Amino acid sequence: MQTTAHLLMIRPIAFGFNAETAVNNAFQKENTDWNVNEKAQEEFDQLVALLRRHQIDVQVIQDQPQPYTPDSVFPNNWISMHNDGQIVLYPMFAANRRTERDKGVVHQLMEQFIIYSKVDLTGYEKEQRFLEGTGSMVLDRIHQKAYACLSPRTDEQVLLDFCGVLDFTPVTFHATDASGTPIYHTNVMMSVAEDYAIIAIDSIPDKAERAQVLQSLTDTGKEIIPISLEQMEHFAGNALQVRNTEGQRFLVMSSAAYHSLSDTQKQRLENYNPILHAPLTTIEQNGGGSARCMIAEVFLPLQPAPHPH
Repeated sequence: MQTTAHLLMIRPIAFGFNAETAVNNAFQKENTDWNVNEKAQEEFDQLVALLRRHQIDVQVIQDQPQPYTPDSVFPNNWISMHNDGQIVLYPMFAANRRTERDKGVVHQLMEQFIIYSKVDLTGYEKEQRFLEGTGSMVLDRIHQKAYACLSPRTDEQVLLDFCGVLDFTPVTFHATDASGTPIYHTNVMMSVAEDYAIIAIDSIPDKAERAQVLQSLTDTGKEIIPISLEQMEHFAGNALQVRNTEGQRFLVMSSAAYHSLSDTQKQRLENYNPILHAPLTTIEQNGGGSARCMIAEVFLPLQPAPHPH
């Protein structure tokens, strides 16, 4: 299954510009606004309400003030959850993001879902090697492929370790933005849905790598929907296809991403699924991530319903 109706989202309590991540996230812009956290919470609540209105199950966990984690709104970087009941914990580049893993989120997940085993890759932090979950990798879960643009936050050795343990095939390449800066996370330049893929093809400078990525997507039956580098800057690649509890599919993105798309692109996407979008300007500017980064997909088996006595 490529899509899930169960999403995990962490409501921020101390959201703000994170200087530790800004060193290699060119999408972050420092904002001097004093009420950044309040605005981020409003944006977060709006997105959750939009998803729930469409019968998408969102488990919201309120972040705790201690330890201080300004990026906790992006849980998809430190955990991924799989339909065989495995969870994977990932090595994070910024030291102040590593404590996001220790805030009791996994325990709260276990109230609703079954976790059989845990794959812990966090030991790579000691070697300064990082792989930031489904930010670093865009997973085609049906065909067991992990697309990854290599960067300071996406280390090939950790990626190969992940692929070995979870039986994925790595598809690696290099990607840069319009100014030639390496793209820090794969999920800002591409998104893989059940029947299509959104991709900023021009961000892959190497012709052979570009051809390999496109071939891999085509081989798995995906319609390729290209976006420009400028649209990528508006987070048009940072989108996620989800399902609701009735099985209907939707594409989730920010309003900035949606408004950057041409009518033709919207139409091609809407052939497959309606698009849900909400304004995420504060989160995008200060956090350098958008709708996709805010959602951790829960593919875990559900706990059995308690028997009535």
